[in-house]
Amino acid sequence: MEKFIFKCTNCLETYTPSLNILECSKCNSPLIVEYIDMKKNSILNDYIPLPLNRVSNVTLGEGNTPVIKMEKISKLIGLDNLFTKLEFLNPTGSFKDRGSQIMLSVISENKIHEIVEDSSGNAGASISAYCARVGVKANIFVPSSAPLAKVEQIKVYGGNIHKIEGPRENATIEAFNYCKENNLIYASHNASPYFLEGIKTFAYEVFNQCSNNFPDHIVIPVGNGSLILGTFFGFKELYEAGLINKIPKLHAAQSANIMPIASAFNGEDWNDSMATHTIAGGISSINPPRKLQILNALKQSKGTALAISDKEILRYQKLLSTLEGLYIEPTSAVAFAAIEKMFFDKTINISENILVPITGLGLKDKPPV
Repeated sequence: MEKFIFKCTNCLETYTPSLNILECSKCNSPLIVEYIDMKKNSILNDYIPLPLNRVSNVTLGEGNTPVIKMEKISKLIGLDNLFTKLEFLNPTGSFKDRGSQIMLSVISENKIHEIVEDSSGNAGASISAYCARVGVKANIFVPSSAPLAKVEQIKVYGGNIHKIEGPRENATIEAFNYCKENNLIYASHNASPYFLEGIKTFAYEVFNQCSNNFPDHIVIPVGNGSLILGTFFGFKELYEAGLINKIPKLHAAQSANIMPIASAFNGEDWNDSMATHTIAGGISSINPPRKLQILNALKQSKGTALAISDKEILRYQKLLSTLEGLYIEPTSAVAFAAIEKMFFDKTINISENILVPITGLGLKDKPPV
């Protein structure tokens, strides 16, 4: 008997878990994992509910990334308690390793030998690395605009690169078509419920690491939203288990050039035709498939969404390097620029605890100029 099911996020239809099921057959909405008979007191002694039939030995040492205080950036903005979790210290240099570890564990359990994925870079590199670990062939579809460093990283792990012209979404379309034509598993980090379940370990680590400075706010760069959703799922489980008395306010930070979440949340006029190139390529999704879920997570956590100019993103990428010695990719800098704006708008105050994940290493992208 399965200990979990897949559940539609819209019509609530349920499904027996399968790598071949990525959306609801009735309403085409995304799916999530729901655990069967998970008792309130079951999340104890470092146990994290995960969709695995056995303890996984598929690992590259992901997780347990440190949390440090940002003394100089705190002072620059005017805050007392700004912290960051160094997610770029995961094995392939981004938080995506959390999701890849669980998804590739399931793929390995099911003895799958070849998969397809589409990515702007970080997820493709991560999935390629974990595919190499378990001996699975990886076909990675990337937009032609993907940073060279990320594309080369995918190649180093043995991933088969398929470059696709046009916007980020074209890579998704072509990857899906390739799966159908070749009868392959679409191991999508955006659609797979398994991938999201791996990401929620971020929230459990924050719970364990920040007992003395538990965050009031977590500000997260958002493209397709796997990190903000995984974080919300993790804290929701902890809250329902009675281990925390509040879920941190989750805030989505986007580039002003591509802002489907921020515009929808704030009721602003924005559509696909208004999208332009952004240096924050990791969050350049025009039509995130889990958009409604992201908006719901923001509302339930009493968070916000905001859009930041590329000029401010670049400014904070440089500031993090020169003031804190942290070389981060532009996508990560979005969240720090957002904090300054939130403080100015009085969304956050001087004494609250604020956490930002540094989602990716600066060496993965072009250097700031």
